[in-house]
Amino acid sequence: MSLSRTLVSARCLAEALGSGAPGSGAPGAGAEQPIRVLDTSWYLPGSGRDGRREHREAHIPGAGYFDLDECCDRSSPYEHSLPEPEAFAAYAGGLGVSGGCRVVVYDGSPYGAFCSPRVWWMFRLFGHRAVSVLDGGLAAWRRLGLPLESGHASPRPRAFTASYTPSAVTAFPAVVSNIHRPRFQLLDARSRGRFRGIEPEPREGFEPGHIPGSINIPFTTFLDPETLLMRDVASLRAIFEEHHVDLSKPIVATCGTGVTACHIALAAYLCGKEDVAIYDGSWVEWFTRAKPENIISEGKGKLK
Repeated sequence: MSLSRTLVSARCLAEALGSGAPGSGAPGAGAEQPIRVLDTSWYLPGSGRDGRREHREAHIPGAGYFDLDECCDRSSPYEHSLPEPEAFAAYAGGLGVSGGCRVVVYDGSPYGAFCSPRVWWMFRLFGHRAVSVLDGGLAAWRRLGLPLESGHASPRPRAFTASYTPSAVTAFPAVVSNIHRPRFQLLDARSRGRFRGIEPEPREGFEPGHIPGSINIPFTTFLDPETLLMRDVASLRAIFEEHHVDLSKPIVATCGTGVTACHIALAAYLCGKEDVAIYDGSWVEWFTRAKPENIISEGKGKLK
């Protein structure tokens, strides 16, 4: 796997970092760009895990920590809503990312990837296309017995300029309109139980269920449970076909708060479809704002 690809292997990344100063911005042997590795670990409420604490305890040498709860619109009532381009640029630059960097993102999820595709998507949304996901995440790095370090580095800030792609984000009114006049396929990356309404949501005050007309493809479907790596392209295409999803037509992805929805965007991108949009508010916004009849659930649904 070349470091310039969307997915990079732990071995490929280790080789690139091993010939330069890891995370320092020095290019490795044969690398076309300076490399900046970012640990994006974030976990659902109630998981008992803390991404920042775990980063301090052990991370890929030189990796910075990208905090989804910091790089967001703090004025929004919804978790880690997208920040303004200027705020994203300031945050990325503060992590030592410049426009000339190859960014590699990973997380410590037991699935191999959980939130790193969200940060991959965010960088692309804000105009930085030189970004890759570490295939298999920290688990793949550990499996090879590669070195880890502890502590927290303070990188030298760099200049980063962000643009914005409005078509990559879908808002609540468009999803409401799509119920009666379908313009896109709406795919939900949450677990089947949450989608059906029979498994609790991880956040207090929210009942499970789904948006009318949406299609459920749990994000774990795209990951091999044995290797924790992303499935090959043929398998990804088969998954979309099995769920009657037409990759030639518009797709919007959703989940709980817009994080695992980005697995759908990543899987589709690997299949050659680069324009999957994300419903950023996802289920938390939908349950808050939608009418009770637009909460489809085998459980309680929305009572008022």
